[in-house]
Amino acid sequence: MTVRTVGVLGCGLMGSGIAQVSAVAGCAVIVRDLNEGLLAKGRGAIATSLAKFVEKGKLTPAARDAALEKMRFTTSLEELARCDLVIEAVTEDLELKNSLWVTLDRTCPPATLFASNTSSLPIIAQARVTERADRFLGLHFFNPVPLMPLVEVVRSVATSQDTLRTATAFVNGLGKEPIVAKDSAGFIVNLLLIPYLLDAVRAVEHGVASVPDIDAGMKLGCGHPMGPLTLLDLVGLDTSLKVGEVLYEEFREARYAPPPLLRRMVMAGWYGKKTGKGFYDYSVEPPAVTPL
Repeated sequence: MTVRTVGVLGCGLMGSGIAQVSAVAGCAVIVRDLNEGLLAKGRGAIATSLAKFVEKGKLTPAARDAALEKMRFTTSLEELARCDLVIEAVTEDLELKNSLWVTLDRTCPPATLFASNTSSLPIIAQARVTERADRFLGLHFFNPVPLMPLVEVVRSVATSQDTLRTATAFVNGLGKEPIVAKDSAGFIVNLLLIPYLLDAVRAVEHGVASVPDIDAGMKLGCGHPMGPLTLLDLVGLDTSLKVGEVLYEEFREARYAPPPLLRRMVMAGWYGKKTGKGFYDYSVEPPAVTPL
C-alpha cells in the first residue's frame, strides 16, 4: 500500500509539523482540530516554518506554495475518511485518543491505517478499541518535526508486517530515518532519555551544581548539542513528567520516578519554553535562569 493522503488529528506543535513534512513530501494532507482558532494557529505556524526553510535556501518558493496547496484544514472527523493513513497528535490522554479512534474506526474504510504519535501510551491500548488492530501502530515523531530526522515506528503485538512495511516506506518517503521498536513504555529513545533528564533535575534538587553549570557540563564534557535542563524546557516539563510516570508505572524502577522538584514546577504551570518559564525564563533575551 502507498500512502498518498494523510490525515492529521491535532494542529498543535507536533500535528502541524507532521502535516508540514507530509505535504512537502508530496502527500495530500487533511488536518483536523476542534475549532477554527486552533486551525488558524496551526496553519500560521506551518506557513512561518516553511518561510524559514525558503529563507535558508532549503526549499524553493514553488515547493513551499505546492506544500501549502496540498493541505486542507477542517473541524470534521468525517473528512478523514478519504485518508490512507491517519496520524493522531492530540493530548496524551488515553480516553481522549480512544474516543477519536472509535469514531474514526466507523468512519474510515477498512484499508485506512491508524497511527499514534504518542510518546508514552501503549499502542495496543489504543488499537484494542478499533476493529483494525493489525493496521494500527505508533509513529513517534520528534520535536521540531521538520528538523528532527528520526521517527520511531512502533509495532504492537497485533500490528501486521504489511502495516509495518507501509509505515516504514511512508517514513522513508518523508526523508526521515525510521527505527522499529516494540510496544514497550518509552519505546527506544524515551526509555533511555528520561532517566538522564530526571537525574539532571535531581542534581539541581540536591544542590550538586547550578542549572547553567549542569547544562554546560553535559554540552562541553559529553558533546551534547544542549544540556539536559535546556532540553527539558524544549521537550516540556509536563510532557517529561507524564512520560516518567508511565515508565515508572510499567517498570517500577526508581530511576523512572519523577523527582518532587519537577512535579512542583509543573504544578506552578512552568512547562518550559512553551509557557515562557521552566528551568530558564524565556521572557527575557537571552533567557535567564529561573530562581528555584
